[in-house]
Amino acid sequence: MTQPDLITIATAQLSAAINPFGAELTHLRDAGGRELMTDADAAFWTGHAPLLFPIVGRLNGDVLRVDGADYPMKQHGFARHSLFTLAEQTDTRAVFLLEDGAETRAVYPFAFALRVTYTITNATLDIAVAIENRDGKPVPASFGFHPAFAWPLPYGLPRADHRIVFAEDEPDPLRELVGSAISSGRRPSPLEGRTLALDDALFTQDALIWDRVHSQSVRYGALTGPQLRVDFPDTPMLGIWTKPGAAFVCIEPWHGIADPVGFSGDMTEKPGIFMLAPGETKHIAMAITLEPVSRDD
Repeated sequence: MTQPDLITIATAQLSAAINPFGAELTHLRDAGGRELMTDADAAFWTGHAPLLFPIVGRLNGDVLRVDGADYPMKQHGFARHSLFTLAEQTDTRAVFLLEDGAETRAVYPFAFALRVTYTITNATLDIAVAIENRDGKPVPASFGFHPAFAWPLPYGLPRADHRIVFAEDEPDPLRELVGSAISSGRRPSPLEGRTLALDDALFTQDALIWDRVHSQSVRYGALTGPQLRVDFPDTPMLGIWTKPGAAFVCIEPWHGIADPVGFSGDMTEKPGIFMLAPGETKHIAMAITLEPVSRDD
């Protein structure tokens, strides 16, 4: 498949390039043209910021069960491998649309529209997702963001100085993965206060998973210098992930999670699933702001 041209939007402070294939944020650059996203090194992971729909994580056996029928579905769903239509574009705004069709109905038997709007205002990129039920029955779904930011950020500060600071206290233990499934076990929080000091050793057992995150934003960056603030007001879960040695870290707000170990129930029974009534639209947002000076609040 021929790759479509990237769609670029920008202000004087920030620019973004989005791939219509997956409506995936591929580049985010500051006023000096410095890249804030992953280098997509194939030795580690070639993703940039896939959109996870209609599931988050992996299904046991890669099988989605709906009303007694089985449908094949790979990890994180099909949106990231789908070509979106560019519905609107200005200098600072781009709107992408994915609608159901024969290909999606073969794996997800529902009528829907997934609209993703990218808008840059000053030094903030807003990503607004609208999931519309166009079916005559309730539609189950999950959704997640998966942006991979440069680690280290391109400001000459050591990788070891980078951390993620949560806006609120996060006293709860984290979920554990067995393979790609969620186990019943818990792992102690690695936070010191509200701060996660980034280290490859944190990710030897895959992602850090908060299945009930109290914060609606985090800040990412080195101890001094520019920071990225990530706001996620509509997602109750959060994953943080990298592969040890890679030049990225993913901050992943989720409304959904992988199957628990041994789960074989209907999609409607999966943890993190939301239900859309006929004609209902669910809105899920994330914002990324480049802040020039580090903060410790």
